[in-house]
Amino acid sequence: MPDLFDNPMGLMGFEFVEFASPSPGTLEPVFEMLGFTQVARHRSKDVSLYRQGEINFILNNEPRSVGAYFAAEHGPSACGMAFRVKDAHLAYKRALELGAQPVDIPTGPMELRLPAIKGIGGAPLYLIDRFEDGQSIYDIDFHFFEGVDRRPAGHGLKYIDHLTHNVYRGRMAYWAGFYEKLFNFRELRYFDIKGEYTGLTSKAMTAPDGKIRIPLNEEASGKTGQIEEFLMQYNGEGIQHIALYTDDILASWDALKRAGLPFMTAPPATYYEMLEARLPGHGQPVDELQSRGILLDGNTEGDTPRLLLQIFSGTLLGPVFFEFIQRKGDEGFGEGNFKALFESIERDQIRRGVITADANG
Repeated sequence: MPDLFDNPMGLMGFEFVEFASPSPGTLEPVFEMLGFTQVARHRSKDVSLYRQGEINFILNNEPRSVGAYFAAEHGPSACGMAFRVKDAHLAYKRALELGAQPVDIPTGPMELRLPAIKGIGGAPLYLIDRFEDGQSIYDIDFHFFEGVDRRPAGHGLKYIDHLTHNVYRGRMAYWAGFYEKLFNFRELRYFDIKGEYTGLTSKAMTAPDGKIRIPLNEEASGKTGQIEEFLMQYNGEGIQHIALYTDDILASWDALKRAGLPFMTAPPATYYEMLEARLPGHGQPVDELQSRGILLDGNTEGDTPRLLLQIFSGTLLGPVFFEFIQRKGDEGFGEGNFKALFESIERDQIRRGVITADANG
């Protein structure tokens, strides 16, 4: 087994997330509400580039494309994602040698052929080595609009922090093995969360570059809860949520709220009443966090507290939602918040009649 810090694929972070919908025109307002700006259009396809900070979202409205077929099966969704690599040709060759399945992405004349393998739910996982300004895939295949800031600040969201997958029961080991074998990911965290009626397990995988993080969620054995609901509504495994980093979560929340973004049900008041006991000396403005429903986690032992602040949107693309996260020294995923989030979703499921106390007793 190679060293855990070995980076055989030359990974260098996320490049983009690709989205599609069976109803063109429905995702643009969502991106705008999130603070993204359309900065470019593909030269020959009905494909747009939306940006905020260093985040690239590709909106694929091209008929009879891989994205269109994916959306026909799954509804509005994240239909693909891309990793940055040092050498796409070598990374693609190595992936195929290790058993990855190729995905053929049709291209037109004078367009780049982006190597891709089959990822979660059959969605393409692209390998991109042209990402420097002036030489990127966008500079070649897209036309940038005149007078538009190519790196708009939007609501202060800076980059993709992680992408979470929901998988069928019993498939967590398969997908963990997929990322371990092809990319030398390692398990960073493991959670076993139990709500009042349901539960889940989560294995957080991190790439050797430290920039690509993919938690895997699986329904707890014998339960029917939020992961199963996602899989039923989504019609398969896929990206459950996309976490976007901000260095000022209060300001980003305020901007998102002004734009009309719906947030997930806030935790009960007792969550905030217990913060000081759980994280003594955390030094964060509890009233401001509580008024916005922002969660706080981390570790305050030692000289310097290591904290993480996070909040989640409501579902925006079918069952898919977004997370907004600020890290103050904590590189986890909000383990202490995970149960609060889980129980919040569970309460919403009970309110909607999706689960009952008797169904999972």
